[in-house]
Formats: sequence, C-alpha cells, structure tokens
Amino acid sequence: MRKWYLYIVRCRHGSLYTGIATDVERRFAEHQANTGSKYLRGRGPLKLVFKKQIGKRDLALKAEGLVKKLPKLKKEKIVNMDAGIEELLGNVSH
Repeated sequence: MRKWYLYIVRCRHGSLYTGIATDVERRFAEHQANTGSKYLRGRGPLKLVFKKQIGKRDLALKAEGLVKKLPKLKKEKIVNMDAGIEELLGNVSH
C-alpha cells in the first residue's frame, strides 16, 4: 500500500495551496516547474510549508477537502504549529 501525504504550499503573495501526493518532493518540483496545478502557475516562488502522512488515498482526499474548506487563519495555525491537524484528521477516519 502506498502512503499518501497531505501538503500545503505557500505562494508568493501568501496564499496557501493544499494537495495530496505519494511523493511530495516530486509533486512540489512539478509545481515549481509550472507543470503541476494550474492554480500555482505564475504564483512562485513557492515554498513547501507543511507535509503530513495520512495513509490511504481515500483518507488523504477527505483530509484535503476538509483543509481546503478551512479559513486561511486556521490553515496558518496548521502550518505554523501543526495545530488542529490531528483533530481534523480524526474526523476523516470515521
């Protein structure tokens, strides 16, 4: 079973992009080369600011959806101190 990760990228103007991947470093390199997400194209320089192993793909997709719905302030708390991510992920596993 491949392990899936949730990751967050900070864009040049401070916006946060959330995604999932099995190889975050490879995916981040794609984003930096403008071959990844269309949202991130032209928004560099990019910085990988958060990475967390989730497990199965379906759980990673659920976690990604939950994080994307969060207000930016809560995403910043996750990025800055991992705050709230465990509680959020606890909701995913049900």
